Amino acid sequence: MADETITLYEAIGGDATVRALVRRFYELMDTLPEAAHCRAVHPPSLDGSEAKLYDYLTGYLGGPPVYVEKHGHPRLRSRHFAAAIGPLERDEWMLCFRRAMDETIENPKLRDIIWPPIERLAFHMQNRE
Repeated sequence: MADETITLYEAIGGDATVRALVRRFYELMDTLPEAAHCRAVHPPSLDGSEAKLYDYLTGYLGGPPVYVEKHGHPRLRSRHFAAAIGPLERDEWMLCFRRAMDETIENPKLRDIIWPPIERLAFHMQNRE
């Protein structure tokens, strides 16, 4: 029997799960009082942000590289430098992402694999003290 390796993208349920995760993430950011600072650094409409995060996570988790095809190299830190991201915004972003992941990705072991690099990414994005 051949060893079959699947991507995280496939393991969590592919496109439908990534869409649900991103949609829920932005719903939480838009509605949770405890995410108000994070929400404030985003544009009035979250549609563009949602589309870009969906594209990014699709490729990041091992699905099609749609973000790179549309926008080139992510350069996430430089693309976010105009937004003041301090510890408060970072922590609120992580709160929304963690909750969205807990609500949309059924397998806790998969969430445990995905979370540490997402957390590192959030800390990397911080550009203010």
